[in-house]
Amino acid sequence: MKQKLFTDFQEVSAKAWKQNIQYELKGADYNEKLVWESPEGIKVKPFYHADDLEGQNQSSRTAHNNWLITQHIVVRELSMANKNAIHAIAGGAESIWFTLPSPDMDLKALLRNIDCQSVAIHCQFESASTEGMQKLTHLLSQENYPISFHMDPIGHLAATGNWFTNMAEDFEILQQLLQATQTPSPKKVVTVNAELYQNAGGNMIQQLAYALAHANEYLHRFGSKLESITFKMAMGGNYFFEIAKLRALRKLWKLLAAEYDITADCRIEATPSKRNKTLYDYNMNMIRTTTECMSAILGGADSVCNLNYDFIYHNNNSFAERIARNQLLLLKEESYFKSLQNPAIGSYYIESLTDQLAEKALILFKDMEANGGFLKQLKYHTLQKKIRESAQKEQAKFNSEKEILVGSNRYSSSDDRMKNQLKKPPFGSKRKAKTLIEPILESRLTEALERERLKNEGWQG
Repeated sequence: MKQKLFTDFQEVSAKAWKQNIQYELKGADYNEKLVWESPEGIKVKPFYHADDLEGQNQSSRTAHNNWLITQHIVVRELSMANKNAIHAIAGGAESIWFTLPSPDMDLKALLRNIDCQSVAIHCQFESASTEGMQKLTHLLSQENYPISFHMDPIGHLAATGNWFTNMAEDFEILQQLLQATQTPSPKKVVTVNAELYQNAGGNMIQQLAYALAHANEYLHRFGSKLESITFKMAMGGNYFFEIAKLRALRKLWKLLAAEYDITADCRIEATPSKRNKTLYDYNMNMIRTTTECMSAILGGADSVCNLNYDFIYHNNNSFAERIARNQLLLLKEESYFKSLQNPAIGSYYIESLTDQLAEKALILFKDMEANGGFLKQLKYHTLQKKIRESAQKEQAKFNSEKEILVGSNRYSSSDDRMKNQLKKPPFGSKRKAKTLIEPILESRLTEALERERLKNEGWQG
């Protein structure tokens, strides 16, 4: 059809739309009735228009988003971890992310019968030492494993309050790993665990600014040796904002990377947030994780690792892992999310959110750098205080039912009983070990409510 449609209709400006809306409101205040403000201070309008994007560059990621379904496996025993990985791959996983106790592991045993050319393999470490890293780098010099090794000593400091060993040695270990993985096909090494800031209660501006400042500490030390970087991001329940969050992260990374003459795009590993997940009415977690995974995909994540619906009270189990993978398989294969090509581009609303989140995060990032940078603010507990303040605000909204979690503070069933289903402690405990700094601790919104309900069931925890 060559004839253009709608040529008989005149374009309607944003001003004309707003005037018509105000007329329909019959005297009610437009801002009071229809405009709401997010925790990030972004005022959301009832409609968006091409006029909102004048003078702004749209996000430029145009390639197909060939995102991968990732399975996370914590390695406690090599043969079992290998068996779990093979089972996950047979069940649809396209990427395996191993968490190893240390770099000194038998990789051949771990990867036995796994085709590392067709399945992306990632390894991160719970601990790291110079001796362990020397053994790994020696092994890599003998045989070129197609694996991405990840280290984030700053993230370890933020989450635990301590370095793996100490600051100087941790960065030396990271330097060794960077040198060992300089191959014709560079492996991803440096990782920024920004999941922590979301799961601890930070708002999106904080998540983006802290992730950027966190990355800048590595860039400052290693510069162009970092040919790329991986951001681990947690996705909350604010659907469109979360899409915009990942798009804003890519924009911010490009700005920062350009200062160090790095042209490679960042890699984003996304997973649903733990913060809004619930112990009671736990099947609701499947609905929450589905929409959060959708936000990750539409926002341009390279890889998505889903959360088990029962992770709060149950250890990893094959049934819950299969359900989590199947949610992603349904999105990829049956909802055609595998063939998306930057679907959010051109959406006036999402483009506007992307720009506003990026601008606000950049202002906060610059303020952090002007005041000494990420590590200094972490050392003097400034970051911990800001995240705690944000978390308290969100908690107050949940407690007053301004933020709803179905099955918890609204529409809960008094018949639900969870005491006898607990296979592990459902609440995090405060660390008693001595720490260099105050760690940033994850917390869920429903914890206090769940403690009370469990006590009413006779729980003694």
